[in-house]
Amino acid sequence: MTHDSRLTTHHILKQYWGFDSFRPLQEDIIKNVLDGKDTLALMPTGGGKSLCYQVPAMMNPGLCLVISPLIALMKDQVENLRRKNITAFAIYSGMSRKEVINTFKVATESNCKFLYVSPERLETSLFKEYLPGLSINLVAVDEAHCISQWGYDFRPPYLRIAALREELPDVPVLALTASATADVQNDIIEKLKFSDYRIFRQSFERPNLSYSTFHVDSKINKIIEILRRVPGSSIIYCRSRKRTKEISELLQLQHISSDYYHAGLPQDERNRKQEEWIHTKTRVIVCTNAFGMGIDKPDVRTVIHADPPDCLEHYYQEAGRAGRDGKISYAVLLYDERDLYELDEMSSLRFPSQDSIRNVYQAAANYLQIPVDTGGGEYYDFDISDFLKKFKLVSHTALYSLKTLEQEGWLSFNEQVFLPSTVVFTVNKELLYDFEKMNPQLEPYIKTLLRAYEGIFDQVTPVSEKVMAGLIKKDIGEIKNSLIQLHQHGIIEYRPQKDTPQLLLLRNRIKAEDLTIDMVAQQKRKKQFEQRMKQMSGYIKEDAACRSRIIGCYFGDENIKACGICDNCLKQKSTRLTKEEFETLYHRIINMVKYETLHTRDLLLKLNGIKKEKAWKMLELLQAENKIEMDAGGWVRLK
Repeated sequence: MTHDSRLTTHHILKQYWGFDSFRPLQEDIIKNVLDGKDTLALMPTGGGKSLCYQVPAMMNPGLCLVISPLIALMKDQVENLRRKNITAFAIYSGMSRKEVINTFKVATESNCKFLYVSPERLETSLFKEYLPGLSINLVAVDEAHCISQWGYDFRPPYLRIAALREELPDVPVLALTASATADVQNDIIEKLKFSDYRIFRQSFERPNLSYSTFHVDSKINKIIEILRRVPGSSIIYCRSRKRTKEISELLQLQHISSDYYHAGLPQDERNRKQEEWIHTKTRVIVCTNAFGMGIDKPDVRTVIHADPPDCLEHYYQEAGRAGRDGKISYAVLLYDERDLYELDEMSSLRFPSQDSIRNVYQAAANYLQIPVDTGGGEYYDFDISDFLKKFKLVSHTALYSLKTLEQEGWLSFNEQVFLPSTVVFTVNKELLYDFEKMNPQLEPYIKTLLRAYEGIFDQVTPVSEKVMAGLIKKDIGEIKNSLIQLHQHGIIEYRPQKDTPQLLLLRNRIKAEDLTIDMVAQQKRKKQFEQRMKQMSGYIKEDAACRSRIIGCYFGDENIKACGICDNCLKQKSTRLTKEEFETLYHRIINMVKYETLHTRDLLLKLNGIKKEKAWKMLELLQAENKIEMDAGGWVRLK
């Protein structure tokens, strides 16, 4: 791979991102990519993954193809790059054929440096048609764990990336993920057909993050106690949408500034809540795991899980949003007996029977009114709560059946689709000039569109009614109204923003009884899932080993040292006996029980001034050495 030798990676970093130096590992990864080698980079959330492909792409002619399943993240990246005067585009679920063609054309004909593509787009004939003209210099695969059937978030379209390599034989691939076990890492390497490759793994150590778990009767009381003891920003993760609202309202009653967030809220409301929390107008955000992707707020002091997540991958990513500024922060997981029972039962919910899956497939086809042998490649608005209500379906069964249908390549369901408003002019300049003279009241809106959005005359362009309202000093309602009028007059094509969930049918609809599911693969995935549940459960119940070490070892980072600040490390510290303490305690206890049998309760009272944990530790040691005898009722006597 040739690149401009006059430019150094540090020049690029300083010129576009304003940084003087790279973070650990970034430079090594970039060098490996520039040497044309395949690369697997395991970097924790917030570790600066995107720079690892953005810097090398800026040093080479051509563009970098970024494959990512996260639409919101793609949009943020594109906007950030454009602010730096770097040409970038994104192609994702829900865009019309016309918009996709337009974007491909512009990407091919302009000095486009980054094209972000959602994985299912790789399967389309349009993509294959435009691929040769894109002059790709690097393929970056974000969230690379999605390629592994044995990972926690398998997405079948990712398997298409291997076929892409045949079309781009000399182009290196950089696979990025925040969390992948050793099995998943091997799977990524195999599925992406890596040959000459290196693995870079950032340590999973977070020396400023204190992990702890609490078995509690009242979660809300414990949350309030934590928030009162630890000032600063906080995220509280919950398993259900309903619970986010409940907990947020209970916190407000305690005069703790709080709001709730989940994928079911309208896009503008989600944006507002997120912004208010980022700018610390709201102290606590109570949310589902839909929150947090790509959010960079370094001063989060606590991340509290009100419910245990379903795997250590999710837990590590979510807890890791605390303390990115390097200051001491707390990751707290709360649980009760019911949570542990639910973790054990979860696999039966997650893996529905073939009959249940067929039933949900049939219901979805009826709901969307798709006749047999049609619908392949089409997007449909899909209101999941309305669907569940109309067909009286249990939400778990329906959602996990849809997930299975996705994994089996029948459809793709995306709850977090956001399509911005778009405008393109549909008349020539002469007709536009005549129209403005006849309709002076609409002229300011036309002028604003032309001034604020470069290229809008020739291509479909995302627009913001809010920005326009600010420029013209009108309210958003008037802006939308005027754009609708211009659309009705045939002057522009205006498509208002859309944030309804989308269902994409990947193949023509068939009869439900003909639907086949690979139940052998399902069983294997179920076993893997049960294994992850067991490890999550083990982490929660562990009361001695360092929590940082448990997490590090799970991801294959065996060299991680005990953190010294998690609940278990602190417990070990508090019970460590010095030589003097050992001698003193040893003799005191032996002398106390030499002449009488004492109950542990009385013995501990007589040892006043000695920490209870240390006294217990000494009793256990004496018992282990057969110096004393302690019965089930708690009575202690000399042996």
